[in-house]
Amino acid sequence: MPANLIDPANIVSLNLPRDEIFSRNGVTGPVNGFSLAGSGHDSDEGLPGTMPTRDVASLNALKTFEAVARHQSFTQGAEELGVTQSAASHQIRKLEEDLGASLFDRKGRALTLTTAGEVLRSAVREGLTTIARAVDLVRSNKINRPFGLHVRPHFALKWLAPRLVRLWEKHPGFDLRLQHSNLPADFSDRTIDLAIEWLHADDVKANASLLLEGKLTPACHPSLLENRGLAFEPEDLADFALLHEADTESWCAWLASAGVADLTAQRNHFFDDTNVRQEAATRGEGFALVCPALIKDEAAAGSLVCPFDIHLDTYAYYVVTPQHSVESSSARIVKKWLLVEARKDGQARP
Repeated sequence: MPANLIDPANIVSLNLPRDEIFSRNGVTGPVNGFSLAGSGHDSDEGLPGTMPTRDVASLNALKTFEAVARHQSFTQGAEELGVTQSAASHQIRKLEEDLGASLFDRKGRALTLTTAGEVLRSAVREGLTTIARAVDLVRSNKINRPFGLHVRPHFALKWLAPRLVRLWEKHPGFDLRLQHSNLPADFSDRTIDLAIEWLHADDVKANASLLLEGKLTPACHPSLLENRGLAFEPEDLADFALLHEADTESWCAWLASAGVADLTAQRNHFFDDTNVRQEAATRGEGFALVCPALIKDEAAAGSLVCPFDIHLDTYAYYVVTPQHSVESSSARIVKKWLLVEARKDGQARP
């Protein structure tokens, strides 16, 4: 079964009557009073990108399976769905019969997923999330909730916030909710429409667009370089404190690229808050790795300088959209605006 139960590209029309069903792509059963209806064909079989109806299990059974698998309990899964335990068990038995495979190993009170169950759980969770997000997109025209942008606090403070006035000038009345976190966006939270994430080059997927290159390089208060002349070299960092994130990974990578992988700093301090770490650097407490595009104000004020022309290019900021989901007009507007703003700084690619 494909991970995406409904291919948004195949949705032809949207109908709202409560008793309608999901008929496109063979998905049947009412979902939250909302439905996706087909294009008038008697059958979608044979159309590109569609699934024959006979190949799709009951949506109610799949919802029951997802809840039971997540809780690893028939009782808790049934309680979440508001049905009896016996009803949930019946749905699972029928689903297993339809699939010709056992989904759970039942050993006493323990309930674990089989290999087939693990495969199905991931696909069903993604599919149900896709359906729910599509429903929210249509409902949002009535609810008019604020647009949810997931963003790291440091980036929001140094780059995004000073530019937001231009977004509102261009799109008056646009309601925005910034959700600050250093963790990856969890798009199963349907209040998140778009994300700006700090990603390693190896983790970039097709749903990510380059916004701002990282180009990490050491920065410090100018006072630390007094009496050092023009001969300050990477090995001289051994005389100072290095200001790290939660771990030493980024600094180790930069030191290796600078040819001093074995350097031992005078001290090592750790800050899981980038704003605090950078503030410590501006106060002369040591060297911090910074993204040059985010310290323009400090550089102009003379509170931070970057003594080396050596940059770590493995990380960058990206605009990330939900995978396998309908992209709303608001998401397209915000994404385009972000990329245009970045191009003004010579960052984002056209």
